[in-house]
Amino acid sequence: MLLRALVYSWARSRTAMVLFAAAALWAGSAQAQLRLDITQGVRDAVPIAVVPFGGQAEGGPTDVAAVVANDLLLSGRFKPLERRDMVTRPTTGAAIRFEDWRLLRSDFIVVGRVEPDAAGLAATFELFNVQTGQPLLSQRLPTTERGLRATAHRIADLVFERLTGIPGAFATRIAYVTVDGRPPKQRYRLVVADADGYAPRTITESSEPLMSPSWSPDGQSLAYVSFEGKASAVFVQRLATGERRRVSARRGINGAPAWSPDGRKLALTLSRDGNLDIHVLDLATQGLTRLTTDGAIDTEPEWSRDGSSLYFTSDRAGNAQVYQIAAAAGQDAKRLTFTNSYNARPRVSPDGQSLALVTLDRGAYRIASFDLKTRNVHVLTDGRQDEAPSFAPNGAAIIYATRSGARGTLAMVSSDGRFQQRLSSDTGDVREPVWSPYPAAQR
Repeated sequence: MLLRALVYSWARSRTAMVLFAAAALWAGSAQAQLRLDITQGVRDAVPIAVVPFGGQAEGGPTDVAAVVANDLLLSGRFKPLERRDMVTRPTTGAAIRFEDWRLLRSDFIVVGRVEPDAAGLAATFELFNVQTGQPLLSQRLPTTERGLRATAHRIADLVFERLTGIPGAFATRIAYVTVDGRPPKQRYRLVVADADGYAPRTITESSEPLMSPSWSPDGQSLAYVSFEGKASAVFVQRLATGERRRVSARRGINGAPAWSPDGRKLALTLSRDGNLDIHVLDLATQGLTRLTTDGAIDTEPEWSRDGSSLYFTSDRAGNAQVYQIAAAAGQDAKRLTFTNSYNARPRVSPDGQSLALVTLDRGAYRIASFDLKTRNVHVLTDGRQDEAPSFAPNGAAIIYATRSGARGTLAMVSSDGRFQQRLSSDTGDVREPVWSPYPAAQR
């Protein structure tokens, strides 16, 4: 496998084994928009018609119906009707001839329009059951010309939730790292984009490596590792203002930041005494609590949903496995994973019932789910070098990094493994994706 995560490369002087989460420093472009390609569909996807909205020209980036249809398609659960097959273009429920859409075998239909509003614009939409003609959902959302795409994602969220019972996550964002150029002239960028890869925005860039981005619980800040000054340090950056502050630059390794659920602390991997261990940093006081003291390499912390404990990766059993420890000093760690010779990079699901992790499966590194109650491991992906999993805030999908030929790219898989898609860039490689939490208004 390629060079493991940089944290582990630092630790190789202590062990000959190749440790934990794979993370090559790939070359790529930060500004290139990611393209989503379905690589494995769901056979029983629900047919739905999303009719072009009234008051809009078709085909542009703010074509509301097109964004909604694309979101539903990329969820893996729906199969939107092609526009060329639509015999009529109703924009209100009263104009729908349901027998036409039954002949087209659509189970549901979404119609709507975008109209001037006192504050700018408003997008009104309606959702119907085609078989019964029953109205299922109707809303009017204030918006602006600039905000139309975000409003379209919100409509897709509402439709998805009404039909599945699961909150949608289309209006959320992803963060990832890209690298331009070849050694020794490389440019690293931390990028934030919509969940569908649209509208990438560079948050920070450097001639030295950037890695391990982590969203704050309120979705307003990112913590990450930067090697500016030729040494690792952990920074926290406010997205709205760009304000950044260095929160940990202790001697040795400063890595793998993970926010506590209340946003007041960061779990970190530090090597203050030459050994990699898990620490908790109080952001307000800079107080530091060391949780692990084993002579092994302990890294990649992840908080439990209630904040009472942390999951982490350790080689204390001779190979990489996942452990759990209470979020207080002086506690013993408990080993969780025993299936397969390698399990690493634990990331907890939104409901706290399972972990996404990297496992060694038949000679390849793949993404798996680990049920915390039954201890069962379910392999979800079929790549050779899959890594860095991160749950969508609704738990329905996992984003991760993988390889496509010689190029690094991102991919998504449904949490049951039935649906897969790839987010690729035509101009370079990307790595270390993390999915944002819900915006405060949706919690």
